[in-house]
Amino acid sequence: MDIRKVKKLIEMMEESDIAEIEIKEGEDAVRISRGATAPVYARAGSAPVADTQPAPVSSTPGKGHIVHAPMVGTFYHAPSPGSPPFVEVGARVKEGDTLCIIESMKMMNQIKADKSGTVEAILVENDSAVEFDQPLFTLI
Repeated sequence: MDIRKVKKLIEMMEESDIAEIEIKEGEDAVRISRGATAPVYARAGSAPVADTQPAPVSSTPGKGHIVHAPMVGTFYHAPSPGSPPFVEVGARVKEGDTLCIIESMKMMNQIKADKSGTVEAILVENDSAVEFDQPLFTLI
């Protein structure tokens, strides 16, 4: 794995509230955690780098279908600054409609509705850091 990519990951973590990130590229993997003294590298077939701490439990609203973040990155409601948001509370969406964008490693990733419904809640502020599996939207 290119050391420049690792440095960029560290910079992204310093600029956000992300506590840990793990990236795999072919046989190489890197996991960077806050509080660790240095990044941990591993090759496929070597000792696992997984820690034994349980994943944090995030609270979610009671009813409805939760759309979770499929990656770590920065959450954006709209395709560009000044543009209207993809969806707002009360909007009707179909499966496959774009709900937001998550920017990760300078790549803009459209997050699509995995089922049809009405947007009951937007659980993340625009331009904020999100973690893997963090709840983003509630659909009813």
